[in-house]
Amino acid sequence: MVLDGYKLTVVEPPAPKTRPDGNGADVPVTDRDGVAQFVVSLFAKLQVQAGQRAPKGEEIKVTLTADPGDGFGEDARVQLIDPKINPYSIDSPDGRTVSGIAFKALGLKHAHPAPMARRGKDDGES
Repeated sequence: MVLDGYKLTVVEPPAPKTRPDGNGADVPVTDRDGVAQFVVSLFAKLQVQAGQRAPKGEEIKVTLTADPGDGFGEDARVQLIDPKINPYSIDSPDGRTVSGIAFKALGLKHAHPAPMARRGKDDGES
């Protein structure tokens, strides 16, 4: 599944997605049905086994198709609901081609905390 094995941490909390209009004002972004879209910035870092070094992470912006609600502040560990990655390629008016990948999800949910290391008899448990 998309982003399985990654730890996702909120960098910028969810907010309504906007874009500049022809006059330079920000206007809300909606889907084809007129439903407001939201955006969240996440830091994605590969989860590795104990003792392994994780590669450098990456900040990603994810478009959410619904308001995720409250409780997703900075540094919150989250999971994406039904995440998708869409490649894109757009020809700009000046003749350049801009391409990349766009992240989209239905919403957010809180991630379960990392599992605690199990203690054995050598650690004082019986």
